Amino acid sequence: MGNTIRKPDYIFSVSWEVCNKVGGIYTVLSTQAKTLKEESGATLVYIGPDFWQGRENPLFTEDKSLYALWRDSVRQTDGLEVRTGYWNIPGRPIVFLIDFRSLFPLKDRIYGKAWDLFRVDSLHAYGDYDEASMFSFAAALAVRSLYNFHITPNEKVVYHAHEWMTGLGALFVKHYIPQIATVFTTHATSIGRSICGNGKALYAFFDGYNGDQMAFELNMEAKHSIEKQTAQQVDCFTTVSDITARECTQLLDRKPDVVTVNGFEDGFVPQADRFQGVRAAARSRILKVANAMFGTRWGDDTVIIGTGGRYEFRNKGLDLFLESLRALRDGFKSDANVLALINVPGWTREPRKDVRERLEQPFPSSDPLECPMTTHWLNNMNEDRVLGTLASMGFRNRPEDKVKVLFVPCYLDGRDGIFNLSYYDLLIGQDVAVFPSYYEPWGYTPLESAAFRVPTVTSDLAGFGLWVNTQVGRYGLLSDGVKVVHRTDDNWNDAVSELRDCYEQWIAMSPCEREKARASASDLAGKALWKHFITYYMEAYDLALSKVYDNI
Repeated sequence: MGNTIRKPDYIFSVSWEVCNKVGGIYTVLSTQAKTLKEESGATLVYIGPDFWQGRENPLFTEDKSLYALWRDSVRQTDGLEVRTGYWNIPGRPIVFLIDFRSLFPLKDRIYGKAWDLFRVDSLHAYGDYDEASMFSFAAALAVRSLYNFHITPNEKVVYHAHEWMTGLGALFVKHYIPQIATVFTTHATSIGRSICGNGKALYAFFDGYNGDQMAFELNMEAKHSIEKQTAQQVDCFTTVSDITARECTQLLDRKPDVVTVNGFEDGFVPQADRFQGVRAAARSRILKVANAMFGTRWGDDTVIIGTGGRYEFRNKGLDLFLESLRALRDGFKSDANVLALINVPGWTREPRKDVRERLEQPFPSSDPLECPMTTHWLNNMNEDRVLGTLASMGFRNRPEDKVKVLFVPCYLDGRDGIFNLSYYDLLIGQDVAVFPSYYEPWGYTPLESAAFRVPTVTSDLAGFGLWVNTQVGRYGLLSDGVKVVHRTDDNWNDAVSELRDCYEQWIAMSPCEREKARASASDLAGKALWKHFITYYMEAYDLALSKVYDNI
């Protein structure tokens, strides 16, 4: 076929996070859909788990007329209840939400077949493995059923599985429906994340790690087995960054065929005519909450620094961030006031009633609240790592302290009870966003921050940080809009100093310099739109289809 790119007629994209907002994969899929649909020209169907029986899913609009005859068929032949409709995101792609509970009585038989056919070891499964595997198998059954019911033999079909949770289905599709091209994307290897999460040095001893050995040591055998076997047996294996490609090669024993870099869409970023108003509203709300808790009257000249994401204390660099704030505080010589926000969901019990009452008072109070460190009460106040670390570092948020740290341990969905703003509506009010990750296959949080014109800090252990370095031709600086901090297993003190210097640099910047940094952040983010990156997906689909059709 020469240089002609094979394009699929159908794409089935399967993920635990379809219409299920959990983490970064939700962002990948929900922001790519419109561009992928347009670029591929295919019938694009996302398949996810149905956790909303009897309740309204705000992310999903059901359409019972969509594939109605097939839904009856798959119910009768495979015992699956499938809801069809549309994902309420740009592009409004078709969605199948599958109730997989009917498969649990069959799980031992399914696992036995997985061992016989693919050598997938599920003997040591625990936690979420069963749920994920039954969903994955149900997705494969649904696609097989629809393929036989609706799709003609001359139509090209891609089954795209995301993360280990969907690997089992991809293997069964490849075995039983070999005319469907299979693609598997690992967004982060389960064993690599576990190595880091258990405090081991991933990078210093990288070339010595054996994935199977570490899976045994860390009790990760089942997840590692399905991930490794899927990676090795699908038609095309991809991951999201060069740093994770190296990890896959070492720990999964297969080099990815394509690096499908993560993009995003900027439609949720306020346009120029609204931007300053939204930013001002965010800063006003942040400062109102902070002043109510601290008994202060800090104004708009306050330097607001923030971080966010999943509560992975070491992997996401929360430990380094807190240490850098201590270094800033201990050597602080500026007249500026610095407020650091930690927007990381913890084990939240409830929004604080005393904070809510104070926010409703017509006049500010000059007395700090009890425990002015957290906006919400936690179920594990005495065991929480952020609060414990802040206490051990001597942060008290006294009115006279120039550097204060506020923990926001809730999902910022607009209904948290204190800020009542979404994460993005709060993010836009920050001056600098900081994500100095130790383990970060890509890094959506720094990319999103840059898109909101918030100068951002990431690390060179994050895929996004390495990408930034390729764009600017050196290590990114704050003046470039994205600062890339150098991290290794052995340079903790240097990384702390680099972060502290970054904050001090921002404090010392003139208004003109700050505005240039904001513009540079936005420009960099603009280079990471899906319209630039979707080509990698088309390359992966072409490769997978070539494996199938060149062998027919």
